[in-house]
Amino acid sequence: MTNTAQIEGLLFISGDEGITVGDLAKITGFMKPAITATLDKLAERYAADPNSALVILHSGQTYRLATKPALAPGIKQYFEIPLTVPLTNALLEVLAIIAYRQPITRLEIDEIRGVQSSGSLQKLMARGLIDTHGRLDAPGRPFRYVTTESFLDYFGLSSLEDLPPLPEQEDPDSADLSGDLFLAAFQSRKQGGKD
Repeated sequence: MTNTAQIEGLLFISGDEGITVGDLAKITGFMKPAITATLDKLAERYAADPNSALVILHSGQTYRLATKPALAPGIKQYFEIPLTVPLTNALLEVLAIIAYRQPITRLEIDEIRGVQSSGSLQKLMARGLIDTHGRLDAPGRPFRYVTTESFLDYFGLSSLEDLPPLPEQEDPDSADLSGDLFLAAFQSRKQGGKD
């Protein structure tokens, strides 16, 4: 695997929060000037390729992948799919984790699920079911996600206290929790309520 591929992959999985040059250096073991040069080359490649949908944005030392502004209308339309379209299991899983653990960062959600959740978070935000609630006071200052009033309305809940309890045999503070556990508890309420 090339240096470029490693850096590009890390940019991709860092999602909307992006990743700093310092973090890229810690993860890859590459020198910061080499990383910055690679990021500049990637940015030039994306900008020069009319068939590429990507751009690299940066603020200070934090870099992130984004889509080219010209694609905004189509992407906006994709994220505005009406709520009548059923939520996928992946979306329900992310939503359940947020409902039980809010406020929670994307990285914490990713750790529970074992997969990257940026796309699901964007879709849930576009549908108004979750929102950001400040930032965690930690490196990178990641967003913290919470459910919204629309979430309560969509699932026929009057408050978060109406969520079913997680199975008793599981310790809610355990590091071994999987997204499936949250999803199963969440779906038991969904099936019993309105949808």
